[in-house]
Amino acid sequence: MRVNVQEITSKHTYGTWRPQKGWKPIHVVKAEGSCFWDAAGKRYLDFSAQLMCSNLGHQNPAVVEAICKQARDLAFIAPSYACDIRATLALKLLEVVPKGLDKFFFATSGTEANEAAIKIARLYTGKHKILARYTSYHGSTGGTIGLTGDFRRWFFEPGGVLPGILHGPEANCYRCPLGKTHPDCNVACADYMEYMITHDENVAAVIIEPVVGTNGVLVPPKDYLPRLAEICKRRGVLLIADEVMSGWGRTGEWFAVDNWGVTPDILVTAKGITSAMAPLGLVATHERISAFFDDNWFPHGHTYEAHPLTLAPAVAAIDEYKRLGLISRAKTVGAKFGEKLKAMAMKHPSVGDVRGIGMFWAVELVKDRTTKEPLNTPQDKVARKPMIIDQVAAEMLARGVTVVAWISHLVIAPPLIITEAELDEGLAAMDAALTVADKAIGK
Repeated sequence: MRVNVQEITSKHTYGTWRPQKGWKPIHVVKAEGSCFWDAAGKRYLDFSAQLMCSNLGHQNPAVVEAICKQARDLAFIAPSYACDIRATLALKLLEVVPKGLDKFFFATSGTEANEAAIKIARLYTGKHKILARYTSYHGSTGGTIGLTGDFRRWFFEPGGVLPGILHGPEANCYRCPLGKTHPDCNVACADYMEYMITHDENVAAVIIEPVVGTNGVLVPPKDYLPRLAEICKRRGVLLIADEVMSGWGRTGEWFAVDNWGVTPDILVTAKGITSAMAPLGLVATHERISAFFDDNWFPHGHTYEAHPLTLAPAVAAIDEYKRLGLISRAKTVGAKFGEKLKAMAMKHPSVGDVRGIGMFWAVELVKDRTTKEPLNTPQDKVARKPMIIDQVAAEMLARGVTVVAWISHLVIAPPLIITEAELDEGLAAMDAALTVADKAIGK
């Protein structure tokens, strides 16, 4: 009897972050390189690396073999024991994380890693408040959904979020939350964060995505992150860099903070650490923090912490990033691609902004370029109103290109191995699909 995989999946499993009615996921049977195929044999170019995570592409042979070998050698041992792969990965990480970060906690997702970072910051400082930003996403657990600034937090308020969370302005030079213009603003958004710290006692840490991910690929001006790091240091507040999405070559450096020469007190990452071929999250702490726990309890952990099957692919992935030269390639190829994106956007009056860094770009759609009024809002999405950006993405899908569409922008973050011919293929599909948005604004 033939099983309808799509029907069973939608009927008996949850599709996350969406109403369940009408969910018809594509039945994927094969993935390789920058592409995957459905059960009917149709090929799709993966223009957002799934969820901005398959940085090495699909089915990287070295990572696959690392998982298989580890399963044969030691599939599991509790985190209270030492094992070869745990020590190997720790040493490998010391080669690539910002200098000064010397001790690691291994979780199974970026959400869990951020949850651990909250606890570490509170224990180390003896304070309990965490300052995040409004345009942000940090996870879906009780603590991290509270940190999250976007509409996904709304579903859990007031009782379902951790107390002691504050939100401040993001660095968004296209649509400044303070109504200012850089550089005349003198990075007022960073100074506002200091204002919040000054006027609210017991702030343990500031958590930011150095480059905001799903919520718009917001690249800060060059003076923002150094200013914020200096403020945190002067005020005795920890700086947590959430690099779940922006790490692992995505911005043309190992980590986004490297673009601005900043070392955070805590760095959190996941996704590209294994190219999403195994569920691993990482918390990297500064030596000052690791020394604190020498004589104080580290009261956190879980069964799958430091799971060998998640650690082995991370070692292989780091080696592959180096062997293939993907960090520098993301910078050079990404810059060329960005210029092509901007040139394409000029043809479409619905495109208000194209921004990005490395192989990490957003195309934002607007009703009017002058007013910058977005095509849709978070309130529209919550109310389940038709989203123009979804229609654009659907047109790209029909042309064999998948992309993450969010509110009023497309997130372009393909595998770092993508060829220039494939980039042009995706660009052509987007060029054609944007006519849907142009028509929606009457152009």
